[in-house]
Amino acid sequence: MIAAAAHLDESHAAVPEAVARLRNAVAAYARAAGLAGERLDAVRLAVSETVTNVVLHAYQDGPGEVRVSARVTAGELLVLVADDGCGPSLPSPRPGLGWGLAFVTDACDRFTLAERPGGGTEASMAFRLPGGRAPGAGRQADPRFGALGQDCPPRPSQRRAHS
Repeated sequence: MIAAAAHLDESHAAVPEAVARLRNAVAAYARAAGLAGERLDAVRLAVSETVTNVVLHAYQDGPGEVRVSARVTAGELLVLVADDGCGPSLPSPRPGLGWGLAFVTDACDRFTLAERPGGGTEASMAFRLPGGRAPGAGRQADPRFGALGQDCPPRPSQRRAHS
């Protein structure tokens, strides 16, 4: 298992090839944190769907970046996928079928999709680790993870937009 202080931070151009790269990086981190089998598959699915959303929907006027961070804290794997794109409130020129975020919600123990104050979107996901406490129990606030790093009610800007 990895040390709680270890973390993963990666940034790539928001292009289709980034989906596999970032999914594999987070999956390796999750495996090192103790996830396996269906739980590891859930992490792969959630990262694939959220990064795909950035690639398809975030940047309508040109290229951009997708950033992925992962941390282990208080018995959970926390994953953040963020972009500086148009945000979830604008309609996408490629609306998709609308199932992607439903899959993410089912895969995670906790999921938050929020508009970033400076523009863009952040998807925060929590996955309980083997032997970990219930999601949120005794967690320390981590400002890098927005609402996921705090025990608080959902922010008004949270959306379940683009798919």
